Amino acid sequence: MAEFLEFVDVSKTFGRLRAVDHVSLGVRRGEFFSLLGPSGCGKTTLLRMLGGFEIPDTGRIYLDGVDITDLPPNRRQVNTIFQNYALFPHLSVWENIAFGLRVAKRPRREIFNEVERMLALIQMEEHAHKKPHQISGGQKQRVAIARALINKPSVLLLDEPLAALDLKLRQRMLIELDLIHDQVGITFLYVTHDQGEAMSLSDRIAVMNQGRIEQLGTPAEVYEAPRSSFVAAFIGDTNFFEGRVAEIINDDYILMQIDGFPSVVCFNDKKMKVNDLVYLSVRPEKFRISRERPQLDGRYNLISANVEDIIYLGSHTKYWVRVDEYRLAISQQHGRFLLDEQPIRWKDDVWIWWHADDGYMLERYSEADELLIQTPPEEVGQNGAVPAPPRAEV
Repeated sequence: MAEFLEFVDVSKTFGRLRAVDHVSLGVRRGEFFSLLGPSGCGKTTLLRMLGGFEIPDTGRIYLDGVDITDLPPNRRQVNTIFQNYALFPHLSVWENIAFGLRVAKRPRREIFNEVERMLALIQMEEHAHKKPHQISGGQKQRVAIARALINKPSVLLLDEPLAALDLKLRQRMLIELDLIHDQVGITFLYVTHDQGEAMSLSDRIAVMNQGRIEQLGTPAEVYEAPRSSFVAAFIGDTNFFEGRVAEIINDDYILMQIDGFPSVVCFNDKKMKVNDLVYLSVRPEKFRISRERPQLDGRYNLISANVEDIIYLGSHTKYWVRVDEYRLAISQQHGRFLLDEQPIRWKDDVWIWWHADDGYMLERYSEADELLIQTPPEEVGQNGAVPAPPRAEV
């Protein structure tokens, strides 16, 4: 097999629901690989089929060249960490970690040495004799990881392992998970609906929707060059525009006509032709905003707008501006260059601009955009732009 772990044309249905729809996917040895998507997209079902807890209706699963599709869970070289960690409450931290080796009837000296090694790995030596109820949520997660790793699986499966933790602890555990992966060097298959987790941890990400893989790539590839409106909106914030190709400038660029806008220059990666419909995504941080009209060189798009909402977030400020019927989100990083500029205020007339290379043409999904953002319809901005929070009355 070309890949260390491989799903080949795998499908799974539950009644009338097709949870996984003919998925083929390869994971490399030692990779930190994430399955990312909204609830019900099929990511956990795919994980459970690999763990042996579900049997696929079609397709095969290979691990290190061996077909494991029909093997029971205890004969697969994989271990799973669940959301609730599933620690034995009557056993100490030391005994929880040792459990797998004792079931395998390993020699006492080997058990002792391996448990001590795992305690050092997760930095829990001082808590070895505590019971689960005596340690924190983050410590419980580390114990669950050690218990799973001690049997030296080929793949460690992590099913939303940080979902029960508060924000600060979750951020700290992200760093610890990454360090543990680097130290042990085995393949991690991580399931999450949190884009931040997947982006910060993964070597590669498979974005899933309705049982299928929408896009597979590195975090930078998925974020910077989304292939569909689903991926563009699910991974971070974005602004969507609809229009037509008005003119072919050259082999690389086109002029796009959007209602209420001047002609917009776009990078023509899809090789579209005159009068073709265009669905364009531009990330909020790709825009610049100023009260003064800038002098621009190169292929920049410059548009006048009016500020409707402003939120100061410390490291950056988010603006919502109106351009005709579009309400656009713009994220402006703070820096010394801003100190000499006059502050932008609510209701100001401003100029916004972005480079032609910073917009991406997308395959359009007629129903997916609102579904993927998980936002109630009444809160969604016009034309799919990122919604602004309500303005407080003064």
